[in-house]
Amino acid sequence: MTFGARALIRLGALKHNLDVIRHAAPGAKIMAVIKANAYGHGMEAVAETLNDVDAFAVARLPEAVQLHERGIDKPLVLLAGALTAVELDEALARGFQIVVHCMQQVDLLEAANAGSTVVWLKFDTGMNRLGFAPEAAETLIARLQSCSAVSELRLMSHLASADELDNPITKDQFDSFREIVEGFDGAVSVANTPATMGWPQVADAQESLGFTGDHWIRPGLALYGVSPFNGRTGHDLGLTPVMQFEARLIATKPLSEGARVGYRGRYQAQAASTLGIISAGYGDGYTRHFRSGTPVLLNGRCVPLIGNVSMDMIAVDLGDNASDQVGDIATLWGEGLPVEEVAPWADAIPYELVCGIMHRENSKIID
Repeated sequence: MTFGARALIRLGALKHNLDVIRHAAPGAKIMAVIKANAYGHGMEAVAETLNDVDAFAVARLPEAVQLHERGIDKPLVLLAGALTAVELDEALARGFQIVVHCMQQVDLLEAANAGSTVVWLKFDTGMNRLGFAPEAAETLIARLQSCSAVSELRLMSHLASADELDNPITKDQFDSFREIVEGFDGAVSVANTPATMGWPQVADAQESLGFTGDHWIRPGLALYGVSPFNGRTGHDLGLTPVMQFEARLIATKPLSEGARVGYRGRYQAQAASTLGIISAGYGDGYTRHFRSGTPVLLNGRCVPLIGNVSMDMIAVDLGDNASDQVGDIATLWGEGLPVEEVAPWADAIPYELVCGIMHRENSKIID
């Protein structure tokens, strides 16, 4: 039995969540986003489990190389593309698909000496991050379609505020993207997790945007059972959390009224109670920004975090006459305590918490 914090990863929940996503966008091809170690869930295990998606997306070349050398044979898409000639040569040699979002990357492709690949040409329709201006579309499409290093050209964009269902910028971005892709006979992708789960335009994207090629969605957070929408959990969307982040109770002791707890004594007990110490801290990915009152699930009830988070431990108020025992398992987030409900206590978003797991002790992977 281990007493350190660990992430319990339920692979079966991945399959369930993928089915929910497919239902939201029937007929769409799926590019599963597994960058950042599959949002902290274990990139290789997730890729091997989601063996019926159409492609995997990662952020950077080393992530794709890791999957390729593991034997993952699905198309691998580099969301940041190739940034040097050396990176491009390796991407072409390994057959990785690449996103092109700036002129330097266009120049690199045109200068490539050998090989070709699928290229996703990215347009900035309002995110103001990566991508070309929409007015450059006609010239760039023609230029890349005539480039020998491009075996197939596809078009994409990224939505900035799709998690805000009443924000008009998403409709504006759809309208802007329609001007680019209308009449295009190749593949197109615009929908991330919140767009797929919350915007009806995604379900009939080919009709609403006017292209005739394949429609691709790029689910990320929802694959892992987490909602992208404020005030809604994955359970509300029919999803199941894949990660159970847990640790054990390693000590209990009486807590006197007025006693101060932890570094700098930031918490002072207002009444006599029982103190519990749990084996998780910021060295495990349980951020020190969690404040007193953050819920922790222990033996079927939520107990509050008290005091500052330490590197390896947190303190909780177990209440008067608590019967909890050393070795009892505490859920920091997961089934029964959604990460969406925990994140606001650290002024964080769920993405930050699941991506931040340190895996000091090996995650336990279960079906």
